[in-house]
Amino acid sequence: RPKYVNVLHGLTTFIQGEAFLESSRRDPRYFTRQRDLTFPALIAFLLSGIRGAVQVELDAFFAVLARRIRLSRVVTASAFSKARSHLRANVFDLLNDELLRLVDEHLSEAPRWLGLQVLAADASKVRLTLLDAQGRRGVREATLFGLFRPGTELFDSLILHSPQVGERQMLFERLDRLGTDDMLVLDRGYPGAWLVAALLHRGVPFCMRCDSSSTFTAITQFMRSGLDEALVTLPPPNRRDAVDYECPRQASTVRLIRQVTPTGKVRVLMTSLLDAERYPAAAFADLYHQRWRIEEAFKRVKHRLNLEHTSGLTWLAACQDTGAKMVCDNLNALAAYLATEQHLAPGSPWRINRAIAFSHLRRLLPRVLA
Repeated sequence: RPKYVNVLHGLTTFIQGEAFLESSRRDPRYFTRQRDLTFPALIAFLLSGIRGAVQVELDAFFAVLARRIRLSRVVTASAFSKARSHLRANVFDLLNDELLRLVDEHLSEAPRWLGLQVLAADASKVRLTLLDAQGRRGVREATLFGLFRPGTELFDSLILHSPQVGERQMLFERLDRLGTDDMLVLDRGYPGAWLVAALLHRGVPFCMRCDSSSTFTAITQFMRSGLDEALVTLPPPNRRDAVDYECPRQASTVRLIRQVTPTGKVRVLMTSLLDAERYPAAAFADLYHQRWRIEEAFKRVKHRLNLEHTSGLTWLAACQDTGAKMVCDNLNALAAYLATEQHLAPGSPWRINRAIAFSHLRRLLPRVLA
């Protein structure tokens, strides 16, 4: 409980600070007049987990701020729409970075895998109701790309992309967030010569699953060999990929590990960690299993936070809503993580009811953050 209070206090101070305002508004003239919907109140409202009609959610939000039981009409939906158009698309990315910094500061004992912080990356399709270039409302497909910390159940990043952007390209655009003490875990579909070369060049440890239809001859030969693990050499990326993705044109040495699931299914994992004594093959089963948590996180933001129901019909509004619901889910996940740490013994069959926790927090957080 004190840890959560400290994180919320730091986040509130950040929201109300001048630096966050300057980096969030699209023009210095915005949010300079005293209005009912102030900049901190606007941020807090977007973080409250909007799931219904905007006007009803606004009335409920200001009733919570005023500690009233009945709905309170203070701000109209059109006024909210105008105010949110003054915010940048990445406003909640900045806020989430500050939240993660506070979490790292106050949760120094966060779980790690053999000394490395695990980060799972994946993408998921969404369908959003947006306006097209002619102003007509319609359903538009988009892709969510997330970097996720399975240990604490927190999104490191959640970005909305056009469906034309490939998953490897999305990952490449977020590689600057990864360091040598992170462990990137990827599913099938990511292995590629340029991506492996780029990760090795940047010194980012990784573990990715290789499909049986892999185009790498070395992987196919390993699958047929019956070996439990082996060091293999992958061909260098082609000239254009090397230039586009800023990686050297040289062969990559990686380690392949054969993993057999409890159901008898065989998987092949590729990793940059070549030291078999420090990183034994048996440990990678638990590591890869952690990747599944990002799939559950996508379900949460899609269904519990109703991500596909946006509070606006523009791409800007959709990007803001995606970021806001990322931070909202992180605040809820952090509360559940700390409550589990405080109230449940290791190995307990009990779990925190996250649906009830979210219902309470979305009524508490507006008064704290605004």
